[in-house]
Amino acid sequence: MAEEHPSIQAPEENNIMETGSITAKTSRGTVHCITIVGQIEGHMELPAQNKTTKYEHLIPQITAVEQAEEIDGMLILLNTVGGDVEAGLAIAELIAGMTKPTVSLVLGGGHSIGVPLAVAAKKSFIAASAAMTIHPVRMNGTIIAVPQAFEYLAKIQERIVDFITTHSRISAERLQQLMRETGQLTADVGTVISGKQAVTLGLIDEVGTLSGALDALYQMIGQARETHP
Repeated sequence: MAEEHPSIQAPEENNIMETGSITAKTSRGTVHCITIVGQIEGHMELPAQNKTTKYEHLIPQITAVEQAEEIDGMLILLNTVGGDVEAGLAIAELIAGMTKPTVSLVLGGGHSIGVPLAVAAKKSFIAASAAMTIHPVRMNGTIIAVPQAFEYLAKIQERIVDFITTHSRISAERLQQLMRETGQLTADVGTVISGKQAVTLGLIDEVGTLSGALDALYQMIGQARETHP
């Protein structure tokens, strides 16, 4: 009787299950796709029932994509409610620092620290039905009410504003105004903006779908090949 062997999953399937990523090869180029969903997990593990994106999964992935000769570009799919600010900024800085073509697509939501992640790509898209929530930095847990604590929060806020305005067309004044809006969020300050509003404000480049984002990415790959054959 033949010995039974456990089934072995394809590498692509393992990547999707473990890290939400996949690499697809076509005649127009090879694209690595990463997904950033739920809450971005930083140094603290979130409860098991939370849908999270772990920064220790994304940081080596992005680094590998930048170095892999067989990968031509990267697509970032976003549906996040925010999460750890410094982990999110670290991922955004890595994406922004890539030399390879990068395109982001906001699906569902790109809230809070998801905004820097969306604008970090060389070209950004948002679905017409998606929304982005812009609000000041919040901190969970006990906060010692001393001037240094509030100054620390203000400096984090400044870093986020600087990053967003550097990688998009929105001004710092307009962005801060949206963060301070009252009346839209229950028991909080901030603004919820639709896909079209995000483009009008200069935060995102275009309203589009997956096909539009991929087409833009392949065009960038083609231009890169012409420049560096």
